[in-house]
Amino acid sequence: QVQLVESGGGSVQAGGSLRLSCTASGYTYSSGCLGWFRQAPGKEREGVATIDVHRTTLYASSVEGRFTISQDNAKNTLYLQMNSLKPEDTAVYYCAAECHLSGDYCRRHPTEFGVWGQGTQVTVSS
Repeated sequence: QVQLVESGGGSVQAGGSLRLSCTASGYTYSSGCLGWFRQAPGKEREGVATIDVHRTTLYASSVEGRFTISQDNAKNTLYLQMNSLKPEDTAVYYCAAECHLSGDYCRRHPTEFGVWGQGTQVTVSS
């Protein structure tokens, strides 16, 4: 059974940091783009960051310079390091895998991802 399991969410004050992890079971990160998305109440799911097989990374302009996506193939884990967090970063964060298109297209089209995690809540207070 393919599963992506996120962890690392929580509550933090503005300016703080969190690192999200997404570990795959029954699945190996081997091809296609991986990504992190977020969804705040009443808003559409937003592509935060993607990484492709060449380790090329792309970010939403709202998180550029503050967030870093990375992967550790030995641990079959995807990460999102989030620094200088802002209240507007508050959302449920999801990891996703298996988008076989360009990184930017993948980031803007979450429906192209074939595998999703269950989500982890990130709350940033002012």
